[in-house]
Amino acid sequence: MAQPQANPVMPSAPASPSAAVPPALPPSPSPPAVYLGQSVIPLVNKLQDIFSQLGSASTIDLPQVAVVGSQSSGKSSVLEAMVGRDFLPRGADICTRRPLVLQLVQTVRRPEDRSELVEWGEFLHIPGRRFTDFTAIRKEIQAETDRELGTNKGISEKQIRLKIFSPNVLNITLVDLPGITKVPVGDQPSDIEARVRTMILNYIKHETCIILAVSPANADLANSDALQMARIADPDGSRTIGVITKLDIMDRGTDARNFLLGNVVPLRLGYIGVVNRSQEDIQANKTIREALGYEENFFRSRPVYHSLSERCGIPQLAKKLNSILVQHIRAILPDLKARISTQMVTLQKELAGYGELTDSKSGQGALLLNIITKYSQGFQSIVDGKNEEMSTTELSGGARIHYIFQSIFVKSLEEVDPCDDLTDEDIRTAIQNATGPKNVLFVPEVPFEVLVRRQIARLLEPSLQCARFIYDELVKISHRSESYELQRFPVLRRRIEEVVANFLREGLAPAETMIGHLIEMEMDYINTSHPGFIGGSKAVEMALQQQRGVKDASEWKDSGADRLPLPDKTSKSRAILARTNAAGVVAHEHSVKPPPPLEKPGSSSGTSAGNSSWGITSIFGGNESRINGNGKEHVLSRGYNEPAQGLEPSFSSIQLREPPTVLRATDAQTEQETVEIAVTRLLLKSYYDIVRKNIQDSVPKAIMHFLVNHVKRELHSVFIRKLYRESLFEEMLQEKEEIAAKRKRCKEILRVLQQAAWELDTLSF
Repeated sequence: MAQPQANPVMPSAPASPSAAVPPALPPSPSPPAVYLGQSVIPLVNKLQDIFSQLGSASTIDLPQVAVVGSQSSGKSSVLEAMVGRDFLPRGADICTRRPLVLQLVQTVRRPEDRSELVEWGEFLHIPGRRFTDFTAIRKEIQAETDRELGTNKGISEKQIRLKIFSPNVLNITLVDLPGITKVPVGDQPSDIEARVRTMILNYIKHETCIILAVSPANADLANSDALQMARIADPDGSRTIGVITKLDIMDRGTDARNFLLGNVVPLRLGYIGVVNRSQEDIQANKTIREALGYEENFFRSRPVYHSLSERCGIPQLAKKLNSILVQHIRAILPDLKARISTQMVTLQKELAGYGELTDSKSGQGALLLNIITKYSQGFQSIVDGKNEEMSTTELSGGARIHYIFQSIFVKSLEEVDPCDDLTDEDIRTAIQNATGPKNVLFVPEVPFEVLVRRQIARLLEPSLQCARFIYDELVKISHRSESYELQRFPVLRRRIEEVVANFLREGLAPAETMIGHLIEMEMDYINTSHPGFIGGSKAVEMALQQQRGVKDASEWKDSGADRLPLPDKTSKSRAILARTNAAGVVAHEHSVKPPPPLEKPGSSSGTSAGNSSWGITSIFGGNESRINGNGKEHVLSRGYNEPAQGLEPSFSSIQLREPPTVLRATDAQTEQETVEIAVTRLLLKSYYDIVRKNIQDSVPKAIMHFLVNHVKRELHSVFIRKLYRESLFEEMLQEKEEIAAKRKRCKEILRVLQQAAWELDTLSF
């Protein structure tokens, strides 16, 4: 099998570094390798430079190779061997404290070019300066690290970007990450291991990143920190390349063949074995060229590695990395291009929302008019349900207004019982109060009207509350109507909020006034001729049916009580039913019996009490009045203050108790009164239902007319009258400083994305 960079295998022992001869040096890359990745890798390098302008604001993950390994695993030696130069800081403690983005750019020196400047480095933070002395590059890396972190041993995620131009490298982009350490040293934070691991994961978790996991051969590969981290981010090992370092210091009798074949920890991209310079070699100033010669002789002298020539040596690692990176880049470039285009569209929309500033009055007027027009149109579209940003998770805008009308206002009124706060005693008292100082034959209409007006008045508060609910919803809609452009101008935004708030309050006042009128109209005229009203005759009939259902028919018959005759259905509703007794209004303990009749000479002691009595006559008092022979009522002519004749001197006069301050109808409720109360309840419910339906229909109409639709129609005109004044343009169009900064940042990101998109368009796939 062909050996790496084919030279005859020497049968002797491995040559010492001093014995390295020119033929043993790594040859120049073959022509195919020269052009391998010459288009896509430089393109990615350009994209990295472009996106580095954004810093942490960049959300585009570019293809790159991240070098991961524990401290002193040989990471720096591998990178220096790939470059062919000493340029990385070294030491006993942690050396890489900031991510180093290393872009290797292959240069082709023309034969006629005799200049000696063929290798140099450039830092992104020092644009335009070339470092031809690689020792100066090491010092600048250390100095830049100290500028960010000081002289302590802490770490930072801020990158250092370095380009190295050389004809001896292949186009590769690598990120050298801090080595994984276990124990804090010096002034390192106690959680240094967790910080390093978090930083590494932030790089290798992206699918666009190829992981170069560096592990020393003289340690157990199954416990490799680098492979453990790689497995977390790349569980199937599809984008991880293993590098086995320090093969020359393995225990005698052992080799890394099983490691390189993937028999211990399998990786799809395989392993590469390399030989590093030892610390003694570095201190002895052993060059990279000499170390590469020593590595080549080492593999030649070990027959166990002869069949693994494609997996041994720094040159093979560079080729493999270059090839894999090229394939990886080509695979993800289409998606990268799509993501850049999507972000450009988003940023262009955002930038349009920020708008542009203008100093001319005409331009300011046009801008102000555009803002208030968009606001008015947005308000109307939200109310009408035509908003483009319609929610699919909750009701909003006009749908909430409809919900308040139908599901809150209407249903709440339907659940109200007009008699729920009226007891039988309340109704009975109202009926008795309506009779005045005399007993009447029929239940008057006054108590019904008084009670029904009281129930109608209860509808005022929920109706006004409904209007306030709609007002609150319109305030919420006004906040949702603010365009992104309006947020640029805090003064204008505040003025618009003030105008809208005042205008909504002005619309609420006539709506509340109209609602009050609607309730007053219903209270001022009780239309008992309404076709939906039950009427007096029907109410009496239903009340009597209810009364008959209360008592058993036999009880009615046994009691001998006379049933009330059904009134004529054609009679007027106000003559509800005749009364047979005057209801008592004085408490039982306050009632006074009439005095016993006085005995006259010649009269017998058994004279009926009905022949003579003291008191006030009543048209129903048959036992308390006498009818003379002429059919006329005989009224006692004796005055109240006239002393009674024939009374014994020792007999004292009868004194009446004074009526209490508050009188209530506390006599036992008669069957007649029970029917009257039932009739009154039926009439109240019937008429209340009529009024409730009217209010349920009229109140939403009043609110929509005086408040909602009025605001929709006139809002834009109010804005023009209140805000569109040339003297206010400059004051209202003062932009917030943060908006100006966001516009500037947005322009910068958009410029970077456009530049990246242009670079991608120049590449032919």
